[in-house]
Amino acid sequence: MPGPDTSQPPPPSADERWRQMLTNPSPFRTLRRIHRRIPSAPRCKSCAAPFAGPGGLIMPLLGHARWPKNPKYCTGCFRMLRENHGGAEIECSLLFADVRGSTAMAERLSPKEFNRRMGRFYDTATSVLVEQDAYVDKFVGDEVIGIFVPAMATEAHAQHAIDAARALLRQTGHGDADGPWVPVGIGVNTGLAYVGSVGEGHDTELTAMGDAVNTTARLASAAAAGEILVTVSAAAAAHLAADALEHRSLQLKGKTDATEVVVLSPG
Repeated sequence: MPGPDTSQPPPPSADERWRQMLTNPSPFRTLRRIHRRIPSAPRCKSCAAPFAGPGGLIMPLLGHARWPKNPKYCTGCFRMLRENHGGAEIECSLLFADVRGSTAMAERLSPKEFNRRMGRFYDTATSVLVEQDAYVDKFVGDEVIGIFVPAMATEAHAQHAIDAARALLRQTGHGDADGPWVPVGIGVNTGLAYVGSVGEGHDTELTAMGDAVNTTARLASAAAAGEILVTVSAAAAAHLAADALEHRSLQLKGKTDATEVVVLSPG
């Protein structure tokens, strides 16, 4: 008689490992919450390890020094991304925040003041996104991108994205009597995206790709200062009472069909 089958199941593929990391409750979320309570910015855009202040002295001893070749990440997170290329298609929520009129602002301000203003915007946006359990994807010119996945932001990732959008508008001064210190328009969307580690060598990044990402970028470009344009899919996922909100049908650049959105304010 043949003996018992002692063969081991094949190890999970890279895509399956990423799916588990992105969708299952993660202890990484707890680590991140600990890190973000230790001062101070700038921080690793993945685990939120601080690179300055008291935390900047402690983190290198724990394996989270700033990675010199890609200073947006700590050594531990960058090594993980570089050694685990791949990703998975998952439902997630996305936030694009765009500084409106940045060209006119740059013309009005000195180069040093413009740099200071944009640096303050990046730091504020990063703080808000990390507080709402998003991954900070990247800074693209005058735009910041956040990815909200179930492993970090739970199944309520759409609500986290909307809460982050409103908090970012408030913290940039929208609604203040003196007006915002930087004008921001935001797009929020929920849908299927490919999320994972892409790029080679020192250009490796955690990012998201797909039609849902492109739609969110177009929404941010269409949003006026102080506006949040939320797709109906994100509004439904966040259980927004959308009947009382302004609705728009937008013909976004590059999109065949109109995109239905609701309009939110910082409130």
